Amino acid sequence: MNKNDLIASIAVSANISKKAAAQSLDGMLTTLFAAIKEGKRVTLTGFGTFTIVERAPRTGRNPQTGETVPIPPRRVVKFRPGRELSRKIQ
Repeated sequence: MNKNDLIASIAVSANISKKAAAQSLDGMLTTLFAAIKEGKRVTLTGFGTFTIVERAPRTGRNPQTGETVPIPPRRVVKFRPGRELSRKIQ
């Protein structure tokens, strides 16, 4: 399912236009992105939790040359599925 499929599904289930569904989805995503960027934990009950995790610097390896390459520290988004989501996919 891509974004357009999701918008169409939201429009049908909420009985609203595709334009309104697209605006709602875009607004939700913008809010989620801003909160996650600030380092806030975002929990959607039943769906899951998004958090920021700091990855430590490490040493990697170039697969073509075998040369070691330093990998700098970075922040990544971690998603932990909620109970309801986990139950529905089993």
